[in-house]
Amino acid sequence: MVVTLKVLVCDDQALVRTGFVTIFDAQPDMTVVGEASDGRAGVDLARRLRPDVVVMDVRMPVLDGIAATTELAGPAVADPIKVLVVTTFNLDEYVYAALNAGASGFLLKDATPPDLVAAVRTVAAGESLLAPAVTGRLIGRFAQRIRPATVSDGSAAAEALTPRELEVLRLLATGMSNNEIAGALVIGAETVKTYVSRILTKLALRDRVHAVVYAYETGLVRPQ
Repeated sequence: MVVTLKVLVCDDQALVRTGFVTIFDAQPDMTVVGEASDGRAGVDLARRLRPDVVVMDVRMPVLDGIAATTELAGPAVADPIKVLVVTTFNLDEYVYAALNAGASGFLLKDATPPDLVAAVRTVAAGESLLAPAVTGRLIGRFAQRIRPATVSDGSAAAEALTPRELEVLRLLATGMSNNEIAGALVIGAETVKTYVSRILTKLALRDRVHAVVYAYETGLVRPQ
């Protein structure tokens, strides 16, 4: 039996919404349950329809995507809804803020339809997603400016994690996938998955997206 994933599309551009809806509805395991042209309508629809994933733009009228993401998936939300932010390249700094607001991942709007579909499936499965082509440029460009002026030297992580776990966290922070980390460290992908799980547990982080944010905010990894 095929499980149908419910998707809500939230974007202020009608042409973009139509494109996304067409792509998702063409998948055998997806159905679009609603569309919203502003963040407030998106939040209201999401709370009423409880989609598996909200595909969220950043710049929208009434309520922007970052604020909408906070209301749907922020730390104060008891029953969060998964949010995938899809944005244009020149809005990278807003995506960084969206990740802090609770988004499970992000893609650029120039992603291919297969990548977009795969991203929704990944987020729906409870995993987080970072577009590897964007990660380094996103955080490398904006982390120094966005993060607090006073950061630690990563000593808290160093105390909590083993040397190998620290190594995995640093590679994860560059946007590497589990398979890429496995290749770099010459270990199995399942072993990497175990390390990532331990890192999240020890540092009380929700997912790998926020592990990346943590690595830069604490100074464990420095922007290049």
